[in-house]
Amino acid sequence: MAMDQSDFKQAPAAYDPTFDPLVAKTPTCGQAYPPTYWAATAGAPPPDDGPITRDVDVDVVIVGAGYTGLATAIFLAREHGIKATVLEANRAAWGCSGRNGGQAQNASGRLYRSQWLKRWGKETALRLHAEILDGFETFKSLIQDIDCDPQPGGHLWIAHRPHIMKRLEAEARVMKEVFDYEAEILDAATLRRRYVNDAEAAGAMHEPDGIGVHPMKLAFGYLRLARQLGATVHPASPVLSWTTRNGIHHLHTPGGTVRARAVGVATGGYTLQTLHPLLKNRVFPVLSNSMVTRPLTPQEIDACNWRTTEVLTDTRTLRFYYRRLPDNRVQIGSRSAITGRDAPHPRHFRLLVDGLHRKFPALKGIEIEYSWWGWVDVSHDMMPRIVQPDPHQAIYYALGYGGNGVSFSAQAGRRMAQKIAGKERGPDLPIYDSPLPGHVFAPFRRLGQWLLYRWYFLRDEYLL
Repeated sequence: MAMDQSDFKQAPAAYDPTFDPLVAKTPTCGQAYPPTYWAATAGAPPPDDGPITRDVDVDVVIVGAGYTGLATAIFLAREHGIKATVLEANRAAWGCSGRNGGQAQNASGRLYRSQWLKRWGKETALRLHAEILDGFETFKSLIQDIDCDPQPGGHLWIAHRPHIMKRLEAEARVMKEVFDYEAEILDAATLRRRYVNDAEAAGAMHEPDGIGVHPMKLAFGYLRLARQLGATVHPASPVLSWTTRNGIHHLHTPGGTVRARAVGVATGGYTLQTLHPLLKNRVFPVLSNSMVTRPLTPQEIDACNWRTTEVLTDTRTLRFYYRRLPDNRVQIGSRSAITGRDAPHPRHFRLLVDGLHRKFPALKGIEIEYSWWGWVDVSHDMMPRIVQPDPHQAIYYALGYGGNGVSFSAQAGRRMAQKIAGKERGPDLPIYDSPLPGHVFAPFRRLGQWLLYRWYFLRDEYLL
């Protein structure tokens, strides 16, 4: 848990592309943004409150200035009159919130609704569905006054092989018959005529809820709003060690110690094993790569029949997520490297390029202007948790979105704020009343991931 502050060596301001939260012993500090399309086009970052420079006593500390941390600060102030202090190791939206594909969907975690039914039964699954729908409304209410280039319309879940259509058809029936949620099945010809000519597609399922956003513009909007409501946001202030004495949390940063009655953790895929014992081995950081092309010409758009700007994902286990951006560029991402050290290897970039070419042969050879990667927080049971893991400690966390946190992080921040304020218990759901599960084989997770990735590739591309 604890790192000796005297031993901490501040990371250089330059961005380190090999940072790996699973093996890092000390956090980064004040690093530059990675070379994303989002950072290049978001405009100047809004003002913040600068690094912590002295010891301070506050009411509530939030660790992490991404979507979840900033949303928690917004709802603490707006709904509970609590002005939080937000600590960020690097810069606002430096981690997951500034590197994702900007796909806001009616989902959270990695499980489908049919899997909810099998795991928890119909009653709980219906309540979880209602909560995630409510969360999507929470997200829409937050972004209505934020200039984040929204592209509404829905979400297309695209079958990458013909036999997958049976699974999509079964899922659509479950959505309609059990959850009263209208999901439409499209055959390949209809998909290509009405939406996009993805050459791999054997058809698709269309969900009515889905919005594409500019991830960093969204985070910057959250930052502005949180500070307008009275929260303070301190970049370059990583938590080096964390001790608790007489119920007061002492979070030691390079510039001083922050003492607080309650702490909310919103560090996502960048959660270090050393941050706190309650978090060790609770999330599994997984790398996701992304790239953005130059703007497509009108002829290229026609060649792909790219009529939609809705968010798209395919049905691979190691799925591709992609869409046409407002300036007619294509963004596409997928899983790739297992370790931070291996992340810069060109084969991971090539995986995305090959995927783009398979889906859109007309774009073969198109210039790629931006390429980056980042860590996603995956829970061991594939569902997030927004909880107080130990009722005897005023520590809370919202983690484990599994790549589906763009929209649900708003609701997670709202629910974590309720828990921190101690005024509302929130809905009776597994994601709110049980901690993130550990795993007996957690120390060997990288070996397991290596084996699983090979199995997933074989199953996705070759097996029935």
